[in-house]
Formats: sequence, C-alpha cells, structure tokens
Amino acid sequence: MHASRLLLLVTVLWMHSIATAGTPAGALSGLDIDWPKERLAAPPFELETLDGDTLRLEDYRGKLVLINFWATFCAPCRQEMPALDALQGRYAEQGLVVLAIAADRNGRRVVAPYIAEHGYRFPVALDAEGDVRKRYEVNALPTSYLVGRDGRFVARVIGERAWDSEIFRELVENLLGSQREIQSP
Repeated sequence: MHASRLLLLVTVLWMHSIATAGTPAGALSGLDIDWPKERLAAPPFELETLDGDTLRLEDYRGKLVLINFWATFCAPCRQEMPALDALQGRYAEQGLVVLAIAADRNGRRVVAPYIAEHGYRFPVALDAEGDVRKRYEVNALPTSYLVGRDGRFVARVIGERAWDSEIFRELVENLLGSQREIQSP
C-alpha cells in the first residue's frame, strides 16, 4: 500500500507538472526538485576515493544513491554536509548511500583534511578534472542527484538543502520503500 500511495503521488505530481510548466505541487513543493520527464540511466563513472580506491557507481546498484557534487571552497556545500552525513547515518541500513564527488582542483590535498576534520562517514571521490561533472551536466555547486535502486535518475537538486529535514527524510523513506516494487526493467 505504501508503494502504491507513492506511485499515485508521483503520477499526480507528474501530471500537474505538465499542466503547470514543471512547477512541483502539493507536499513536495518546498523541495524545489527537478523531476525527470523520463527516468534515464545514470551515466556510469569511476573515480578515485580519498583512500586511493576506485569508486564505481555500478557497485551501488540495488541501493538508493544520493550523488552530491561539492567543493571545499563552496560555502553552501559545506553547510549541507552535516545533513548529508546524518541522512546516510539514518538510512544506510535501509539501502541509502551518499556519494560525495569533490570538485576541488587541488584534490586530495584540500579535500582529505576537510573530511577528516569533520568526520564525515560517506564515500568521497575526487573529480578534479571535472569529467564526471560534465557528464552529469553540473553547472552549479552543490548539485545532487538521486539515483534509484535500478540505476536510473529519480531527481536532481541544485543548491543547498536541509537533507535531514522531515520532508527530505519522508522523500527518502518513500523512495527506499518503493524502489523494489517500481523498478524499471
């Protein structure tokens, strides 16, 4: 029943957005989220992590992934990091993963101390050359994408958000609960 209620809500929002030139409606209107017209597959990527390992988006298939493009020099990015960390801490066992993609040109030299100082627990990868940002058409920081368990885009969010607020937690809970039943083939 929970998944069917979400599917109905998404359908109503989608139909309303067509009628109102893409303006979200209802309870989710305060989120300021770009909902895709068609759920395309998220472009695959491989990036080096702060630990020197390789982070591959495909390794997180079957999870709800929040990809956050950010940089240490970006004040709004730094503001939302604690909420992203809290969100992952709250929902990791249910299948949420936050992937932080750092845009800093100085890479590990500036990113590693920042992450260590704040004790963030989510995976951090380095995109100093901007290759992944270009594929994801990131023109502003922070920009975040929600990628469903099926590897397809669910939503794009441009700008800072209170990711651990009640309304975003409700969105994440709905997506975590519904993805198993409404996966695309």
